[in-house]
Amino acid sequence: MKRRQFIAATGLATAGAAIAKPAIAQSSPVIHWRLASSFPNSLEAIFGGAQTFAESVRQQSDGRFTIDAQPAGALVGALDVFDAARDGRTECAQTALHYYWGKEPALVFATGVPFGMNAREQNAFFRHGGGDDLINEALADHKLVALPSGNTGCQMGGWFRNELRGASDLRGLKFRISGFAAKILQTLGVDPKAVARGDIMKSLESGALDAAAWVSPFDDEKLGLVKAAPNYYYPGWFQPNMTIHTLFNAEKWSQLPKSYQAILRSAADTANIDMQAKYDSANPVALRRLAESGAKLRAFPADVLDACWQAAEAVYRETAAGDPKFKRVHEAYMDFRNNEYLWWQVAEYPFDNFMIRQRAKG
Repeated sequence: MKRRQFIAATGLATAGAAIAKPAIAQSSPVIHWRLASSFPNSLEAIFGGAQTFAESVRQQSDGRFTIDAQPAGALVGALDVFDAARDGRTECAQTALHYYWGKEPALVFATGVPFGMNAREQNAFFRHGGGDDLINEALADHKLVALPSGNTGCQMGGWFRNELRGASDLRGLKFRISGFAAKILQTLGVDPKAVARGDIMKSLESGALDAAAWVSPFDDEKLGLVKAAPNYYYPGWFQPNMTIHTLFNAEKWSQLPKSYQAILRSAADTANIDMQAKYDSANPVALRRLAESGAKLRAFPADVLDACWQAAEAVYRETAAGDPKFKRVHEAYMDFRNNEYLWWQVAEYPFDNFMIRQRAKG
């Protein structure tokens, strides 16, 4: 190649490289976000999900996209994270969307509802039943975008000072429970109480509470509730799964490169799988320790479950009648649930039931 041609060729190559670098930088900008969680450090599996999410984002972006995940109270109050993300005071938040059913009743289906789906079924609804779109439509007016990013699985029914003999024992029961489940139980005469985590034990000891629901064995064990209310009821019909979401300010989300949006989706999937796996791994051993410490495992009496089912159905109908958005999500959710349990009764439940019997035989 002649010298002039060589210089021209290398000049073009250099110019091309100069053009390419800003384009690459633009597609992978350096971004730092803040995440405010509704959960304290003490809920290590749930808040740990936010940390898993943030670390996955960092790794997948080679450190160019970082998220500082902070527990409840560090940036804003536990229940202020929704408004903080909406208003842009933080770019994202980790929370359970049913906390905000007063703002948007349809959001109860984002987290899981009384007599709803289990964790696997709920994930299927989000991914392949239109659930993600329905929840994000409900959030659109609030200028937020949400991704499922964790699940506790089915929770326990709570710690009770006294044994439940039947549905009549619900009347006047001072029960630490909140949200949509509290509204349902109230129709059965339950007196729902909003009690902070740190006050549950002393409230049970003093009689200010007759019962308290927290999460499941792994988290409940740390509170020592077995000492004040040894009757440990199951199943947690009011929380058959608890989906945790990561919320994003819609404007901030839309400004991200598509590759970064894909990273956020992937990181949310990672956190979703990991949180459920942590609970599935930790709950059995914690339950065994609780039983050895004096916990009396009790199934809710059949008439209690029947009464709660009927009350839940009535509240669903009443709420749907006055809220078209709730009605739309409710119908889609329950249709999907009914189809899921058609499959469960054929394959999943019979197999699990057989294996449980074999375990009992030793």
